[in-house]
Amino acid sequence: MQENRQHPRKSIDLPAGFQREGGERVAASCRDISLGGAFLETAEPAPYGSTVKVFLMLPGLREEAALAATVRWVKKGEGMGVQFGVMGARETHAIIQFIQHG
Repeated sequence: MQENRQHPRKSIDLPAGFQREGGERVAASCRDISLGGAFLETAEPAPYGSTVKVFLMLPGLREEAALAATVRWVKKGEGMGVQFGVMGARETHAIIQFIQHG
C-alpha cells in the first residue's frame, strides 16, 4: 500500500482523548503523530468525516493541547486516523521538536 503522507510520522505512546461537538470525552491512546495528524487507538472511534477535538499532553508543553481535527479513516475496534486543523505555534513547535528529537 502506497503512503500518501506529506509529513513524517513518529511512533508515540501518549494517553489522549477526543470529543465530538456536544459529546462526551472519549479515552484514547495516541500511537503515532505528525504535523498533519495522528492515529488514536480507541474502542469507540468517531465516525468518518466527524469533526473532533483531540486532547493530549505533547512533550515540552505544560498544559494539555486541544487540537481541532477531522476523522479521515476508521478501523472498527482499533481506532481512527485524524487530520489536524490549524494549530497554534506552541503545539506546532512541540510536535516538530518531538518528531526531530524524540
